[in-house]
Amino acid sequence: MAQRQNKLPRAKTKKLPTSSRSALTHSVEIVHQVCCIAGAHSLIEDIRSAGAPNTLGSSIERLDTPALFDWLIDTLSFQGISDAVASGYIEKHGSITWLEIEYRLSKRPSCPKLKSYWHFHGCGYSKTNRTCSNPQHYSRCPLPKHRLRNGRLNQTAYSLFLFLRDITDSDLVNWIDARLSRVVFTKGSKRIPVMRESLLGPLRHVYGVADKVLSLALASVLLAGQNARTHWHETGGSMIAIDTLVHKFFHRTGILARLSAEHSYGPRCYEKNGCAEIIAKIAGRIDAREFNKAHPRYFPRFVQYAIWRFCAQEGLDVCNSNRIQDRDRCQNRWCRLFRRCDRRSVEQ
Repeated sequence: MAQRQNKLPRAKTKKLPTSSRSALTHSVEIVHQVCCIAGAHSLIEDIRSAGAPNTLGSSIERLDTPALFDWLIDTLSFQGISDAVASGYIEKHGSITWLEIEYRLSKRPSCPKLKSYWHFHGCGYSKTNRTCSNPQHYSRCPLPKHRLRNGRLNQTAYSLFLFLRDITDSDLVNWIDARLSRVVFTKGSKRIPVMRESLLGPLRHVYGVADKVLSLALASVLLAGQNARTHWHETGGSMIAIDTLVHKFFHRTGILARLSAEHSYGPRCYEKNGCAEIIAKIAGRIDAREFNKAHPRYFPRFVQYAIWRFCAQEGLDVCNSNRIQDRDRCQNRWCRLFRRCDRRSVEQ
């Protein structure tokens, strides 16, 4: 099946005042150059082949929800801490698997919170304090038996397991297909946001997951689907994860100031005229097929990931707080953005 290209509406975008159009043009020029320098041109292929031979793509084709859970929960562990620390902890102590939780729940633990996804709300397990909202059941509770980095991750793992078991009937792939099929014929520019929200909306209620890490994890699953799953690719490609690196990049380059969108890092990044919306606008003016013909034309995830790779120590290590003090202007004259960048300090 030929991949249907998403036609996100450059022509239909609300007309901006001249100054705003100039600011957006300037922003597109900077980010396009970043995509040329740091863009992961084989992003989709890399996602599909990661973890060979048991890749995400093969798990999807096998309808293997336990394998997808194991991958998702590992990815969700990379929140609130550096990637190096999170991966180091997993390497030393291991993670948590579908089979482990399934086995422990098969023993019918006494706590009523573990009966279902809906019952689990308000579990309150704390690894540090060794307590929960039903302390009389604590000694027989399976949650403390898993050596995860903190109690919040234990709750996330059980909440996600119960979501997949009770809401998706242990079939995440067909649940995604069903959710997208209900909204795939939405017309106009609302189509992709509606498809995205049809998945993020329910999953957002899983304990301990924020939009950033949820979008990051789900985008990879959706992009790993085979070529025939065009709606998966459109939806996954539109999912944007804003971290402090991306947010500060927009500050330093002057993109936020030029677009009258200055704000603090946090939930505001996902609100109107926040970082995520700015990336979506910029991506609408960058044809990702320029970098790989197999890419969809509109590919915000590719654009966001290019910015992250340009900044991150694990990437090109160019624009981050290790290189530039937040209170200072960047002095790196070797940076290929130097002449175009406004080089603003993050702490104005």
